[in-house]
Amino acid sequence: MDLWQAIILGIVQGITEFLPISSSAHLILMPALTGWSDQGVGFDLSVHVGTLLAVVLYFRKDVATLLVDGLRSIPARRNLGQSHLGWMVVMATIPACVAGVFLLDYIDSVLRAVGVIITTTVVFAVLLAAADRWGRGQRQLTDIGWLDAIIVGLAQALALIPGTSRSGATITAGLFMGLDRETASKFSFFMAIPITIAAASIKLLTIWSESIAVDWTGFLIGGIASFITAITAIHLFLKWLNAFGMWPYVIYRLMLAGVLYWLFV
Repeated sequence: MDLWQAIILGIVQGITEFLPISSSAHLILMPALTGWSDQGVGFDLSVHVGTLLAVVLYFRKDVATLLVDGLRSIPARRNLGQSHLGWMVVMATIPACVAGVFLLDYIDSVLRAVGVIITTTVVFAVLLAAADRWGRGQRQLTDIGWLDAIIVGLAQALALIPGTSRSGATITAGLFMGLDRETASKFSFFMAIPITIAAASIKLLTIWSESIAVDWTGFLIGGIASFITAITAIHLFLKWLNAFGMWPYVIYRLMLAGVLYWLFV
């Protein structure tokens, strides 16, 4: 992997990981559009680490509070501080972890196709538009309950299908559950932390168990590029959220689907 390939793929991952436009679709499609070979599991690990560090750093105070209060609530056997929200994040992570264990091989072998990406890109663009128009309410983080966590968690599991977008699916589900835009988005960002840790751990285990050689220069460059662009994307997304809503991402998804159809079908 050359320098520019690592930088560009890192930027693509950083921008698309937390925007509702599907990072997996872009990373699958980039080699098809540019003629580059697949970036490999080592590079995938680096950009996941970069985006993980970005979301943890950006929400560092919230993450620390959720973690400390959650741990304190275990021996106390009752909710303390923000522990309830922390356990909701844990609950929402379980469906995707279970689906990943049983379905990831099938998804990687069968569903990583342009036709699937075009379909999910369009379908979830329509659902996101509908959720932003009719679904969002006034419920906030303190209002999130077990049913919300399960529904949004199932949406995150569904997002294992390329082109769906983890953030897009979870935000859509949150809006349909009556959460306001900022709450749905923040809950989606919080959910990104444990699921990204799980994904990075699996990739690290794969590298170790299969003795895969890692391009450490590309690893470092890709990780830095994804970190910088991810933390910028999170900040701008939240800053412009109420001003523009989800429509820019809906329009982008529909345009992307049109381009993909024109290029590959």
